[in-house]
Amino acid sequence: MSIEQTLRDRSNNQCELCASSDNLSVYAVPPEGEAHSDKSILVCGVCAEQLKNQDQLSDTHWHCLNDSMWSQVPAVQVVAWRLLNKLSAEHSWAGDMLDMLYLDEQTQQWAEAAIAEDEDVVHLDSNGVRLAAGDTVTLIKDLDVKGSSLVAKRGTAVRNIGLTSNPEHIEGRVEGQRIVILTKFVKK
Repeated sequence: MSIEQTLRDRSNNQCELCASSDNLSVYAVPPEGEAHSDKSILVCGVCAEQLKNQDQLSDTHWHCLNDSMWSQVPAVQVVAWRLLNKLSAEHSWAGDMLDMLYLDEQTQQWAEAAIAEDEDVVHLDSNGVRLAAGDTVTLIKDLDVKGSSLVAKRGTAVRNIGLTSNPEHIEGRVEGQRIVILTKFVKK
């Protein structure tokens, strides 16, 4: 049986991300190795175009991840995690969904693998320890949050951090608010 036919059977002839049945095709989830149905998903034309050109993600289209992120298929979970991670920089709803998404250790490593390949930027904490997306860090001093009356207290644990294109910035959620934190004020 071909990979496409296996995926069509697994997904009931629907896009595994948005459930559309229009213009379906196979998407090999990076990093691509040997072609296999476990490393691929079936996507519609809209999702395929968005995955190919991720600089112009349509946030309204990707609300569908609210359903697909709960898939039992690791390849679907990986794509959902990567998209939510990318969207969470600009959209709080994506950060909220990302906070709810649990991946087992092997799937999490797969999800982070392509991001590590794409990023030449290295984020280091105050002690020079390398930070990765999803890490938990602790604040080493009280921080005033700009545009808010919130003060992030020293010793506060910030879970499931997100990396930015700036090596001196990370993103995290403190008291329910997603903020940008300078790496020199955190330790792993």
